[in-house]
Amino acid sequence: MSGGRVLCPYPPMNRSDDDTSGVTSGPPPATVAPAVPDTPDSPDISPDPDTSPHPDISPDPAARPEPEHAAGDDPPGDEPPSGPAGGGRASVRRWESVLLVIGGVVAALLIRTFVLDTFFIPSESMERTLMIDDRVVVNRLSGGIDRGEVVVFDGWDGETTIKRVIGVGGDRVTCCDEAGRVAVNGVPLLEEAYLYRDDVPSQERFDVVVPKGRLWLMGDHRAASQDSRAYRDDEFHGTVPVRDVIGRAVVRYWPFSRVGTLPVPGAFDGLR
Repeated sequence: MSGGRVLCPYPPMNRSDDDTSGVTSGPPPATVAPAVPDTPDSPDISPDPDTSPHPDISPDPAARPEPEHAAGDDPPGDEPPSGPAGGGRASVRRWESVLLVIGGVVAALLIRTFVLDTFFIPSESMERTLMIDDRVVVNRLSGGIDRGEVVVFDGWDGETTIKRVIGVGGDRVTCCDEAGRVAVNGVPLLEEAYLYRDDVPSQERFDVVVPKGRLWLMGDHRAASQDSRAYRDDEFHGTVPVRDVIGRAVVRYWPFSRVGTLPVPGAFDGLR
């Protein structure tokens, strides 16, 4: 083998030393240099297999060795370059992934801070609407707070609390009428749909006018709820400022067997 290629020389040509055909008698002719053949017969020459006239040579193109590349040449094929250009693209892809992750985290934080949040229920004060260890989604952008909504707020003792809005600013909330019902602006509430079973609307009597910008709140399990009734002796008669409301509870998402929305009960439809 020479230079990585197969040597395929032509067979030497047979010539008789006594062959004088074509030479005339007489004085010796002037010496004439033999013509140099275009393609020498030397066995050290390796013909191009693709153009070899030898009838017995049929080179296999698939077996032909690949040409060697000098240092610095681009490698054959469609492989991405491994130099600075390829490394640059990989770096860009890594940064894109990092930015996507950061963007997702920031979006989640913004949503939780300004739009939606989740809370669990630690007590029985809102049974049967919400049971202990239920989880709720709270909408922080619910807009104006209205009667009958379940809201999460900063409570009387600074703790996060969840109750139902019974009266808003300007309402007169009273208990109890002749049937033992809570009334708002003289309209009795039919609360059987959401009150705890066998519970009464209130065991305490009260008559409160809700100041502007404040709310009167009560739990659905009236016998187990420490709500506005328990703080009637403070400066604002147990009411809570609207600015302390974190948001409206809109969905109960856990446990799965109790998944559902928290709509305003029909008991509040006829209020003015």
